[in-house]
Amino acid sequence: MSKAAPFRVALLDASHDRASFDSDSAALNRYLQQQATQDVRRRITACFVAVPGDNLQCIAGYYTLASSSVLLHDLPVAPGKKLLRYPSVPVVRMGRLAVAKAFNGVGLGAALLADALGRAVRAEIAAYALVVDAKDDFAASFYRHHGFIAMPSTPLTLFLPLANVKELA
Repeated sequence: MSKAAPFRVALLDASHDRASFDSDSAALNRYLQQQATQDVRRRITACFVAVPGDNLQCIAGYYTLASSSVLLHDLPVAPGKKLLRYPSVPVVRMGRLAVAKAFNGVGLGAALLADALGRAVRAEIAAYALVVDAKDDFAASFYRHHGFIAMPSTPLTLFLPLANVKELA
């Protein structure tokens, strides 16, 4: 796979070939193949897919976004101090992020994360942060590398304040 492969990110729809998606995670494969369209139809999540420019049916990677909230006392002390008036704060939760094995090593995971952050920042509905639930320590290190902060009581749940993302834009 060429490192310069162009990708387009779009909402999952019936034209995308979910059946042949194969990442390193059976659970993430199964979700895309068997449940994602139901969750989208029920408005539980939005699913975005990366497709290579030459094959718009092929899914190179995907992620999901949904609205959520976190309790203020779950945040680390420093960010939480600025929000003392609220028992919980609204967030965007990225429930899943996966890249097909055929596209590993081309930076697609980071590109999908950047796309998700951009969508969260541009949303017209307010949210304090993008929150992720890393499936393991390897995934958590990926998010920490991109500036995410672990929740003190649940280190595999990480967040990035969207104000920080706006500063980078």
